[in-house]
Amino acid sequence: MDESKKITSSEWMIVAASRALQGSRTVFVGVGLPNIACNLARRTHSPEMELVYESGVFGAQPARLPLSIGDPTLVSGATSVVSMADLFMLYLQRGLIDIALLGGAQIDRFGNLNTTVIGDYHKPKIRLPGSGGACEIAINARRIFMIMRLSKRAFVPKIDFMTSPGHLDGGDERVRLGMPGYGPDKVITDKALFTFDNPEREMTLAELAPGETIESVQAVIGWPIRVANQIRQMSLPSAAELTVVREHLDPQGLYR
Repeated sequence: MDESKKITSSEWMIVAASRALQGSRTVFVGVGLPNIACNLARRTHSPEMELVYESGVFGAQPARLPLSIGDPTLVSGATSVVSMADLFMLYLQRGLIDIALLGGAQIDRFGNLNTTVIGDYHKPKIRLPGSGGACEIAINARRIFMIMRLSKRAFVPKIDFMTSPGHLDGGDERVRLGMPGYGPDKVITDKALFTFDNPEREMTLAELAPGETIESVQAVIGWPIRVANQIRQMSLPSAAELTVVREHLDPQGLYR
């Protein structure tokens, strides 16, 4: 069997996100796939990376995979443990977060995220968890990476509710509104990687996973996608990366 077929879609996203984090020092992270990606980066190419969790932990070095942002394992070896208010005011709003990893139920072409409702806000089909700190994070972190599975249900022409602002209607709207962070920089999926490296700040197909084509990606996106001049192929996860993920970070396979 071809090696790529043995790799799960979650493992693709974990490794791709980990590699994208290279060179980042402070990363705001939640549980699940973003957490595994950050800890993979810290155990491979970026041992000095400082992990920041919404519960008030800065510089976390969790000994095991945390079950939630309130898991006591986050405190062990941390640089600082403060209140959530202090974390947001003293670290996030001061511009000290290089990268934040976010996800959502819906995303549009400018990287705006919905984690609030599906359908009408007052009579929703589905009521989602809401913002938490994601709105503040999206506004203040220097750059945002999103990790989401590619599907037509998630990648929609118009989100039902804007929970976390991306590039809003595109262009320099974030700057005009005084938002300090750059906003979405990358969207990492199981089939492709997208960037926003254009004046319109529109999501642009930059890398394809093996076996995927522009057409196969377009088939699960709800708008005509913008394509980079040169599309690269996403590199396979290495044996070393997969070993760390499978044997050390998520041996029970809860997320991967």
